[in-house]
Amino acid sequence: MTTKSLETTAGDVRDRARRPARGRRSSGRKLRRAGWLMVMPAVAHTIVWIAIPVVATFVLSFTDYEVFSAPSFIGLDNYVELWNDDIFRKATWNTVVYTFFTVPFSMAVAVVVAVFLNQKIRFRAAFRATFFLPQVTATVAIAMVWLWMYNPQYGLINAVLSFFGLPSQAWLDDPDLALWSVILVGIWQGIGMKMLIYLAALQNIDPNLYEAASLDGASSVRQFFSITLPMLKPATFFVFVVSIIGAFQVFDQVYVLTDGGPANATTMMTYEVYRAAFQDFRMGLACAQSVVLFAFLLVLTVINRRLTGGDDQ
Repeated sequence: MTTKSLETTAGDVRDRARRPARGRRSSGRKLRRAGWLMVMPAVAHTIVWIAIPVVATFVLSFTDYEVFSAPSFIGLDNYVELWNDDIFRKATWNTVVYTFFTVPFSMAVAVVVAVFLNQKIRFRAAFRATFFLPQVTATVAIAMVWLWMYNPQYGLINAVLSFFGLPSQAWLDDPDLALWSVILVGIWQGIGMKMLIYLAALQNIDPNLYEAASLDGASSVRQFFSITLPMLKPATFFVFVVSIIGAFQVFDQVYVLTDGGPANATTMMTYEVYRAAFQDFRMGLACAQSVVLFAFLLVLTVINRRLTGGDDQ
């Protein structure tokens, strides 16, 4: 075979080797383009409905904007006003108290209920649906039911108190009781979703762990604290963060039950945002309140992540 023939043969081999590589690169580019096309609707939604409003909120928080006139830059005046606003400080304190009690209590009840409903009991599906029902019921409808239950004249709660010879209470009209009444509604309504998440997490725990613990003589209580709770740590972190965000955004219950009263005893940060934006039409001030609310949520989330080891989940 001549040298020229050898060179021709070698060139053909190289060309055949390059073709699959070029084909793979072309196929990879097509797959990447298809992937970008598939995620573009989600990216567009995030930019239009999340990113742009968030940036606009930060920008407008430094302006005096009253909807019917163009925004004018005023620097930190809105934040200074919030710092000196007794009502907003009261709303911040009420929100912290509401969160402090509703989140841990509803989580504790949800864990117990989830463990109970994870057992093989009769009518288990019906019980699960019953506990989850408040989560899928309109908040306004739930608030209206509790409004009737709290009624001082013919409400169910006062009727039960009267049956046992106890005095009736003005649950939503007494500044000392109104916030606790709203907190009770928040605890009751928040159990369903937390229970569902914990229930899903419980079903992913290896039953062999409980079997081994039983063989070692561990009681049910010991198994709960040594196996169940540690294995629920990732779910607990998720539930805690989501619950804090939901508690800081509470609005419907307050709006229907108390309208922020009496004497601002139940006003919340989100309610003050609503009042500033849609009653006083001070959009710049409402944006500043929203930024403060966001800062609270960010700080609490970071603290919880550090305390629970969220980085390791």
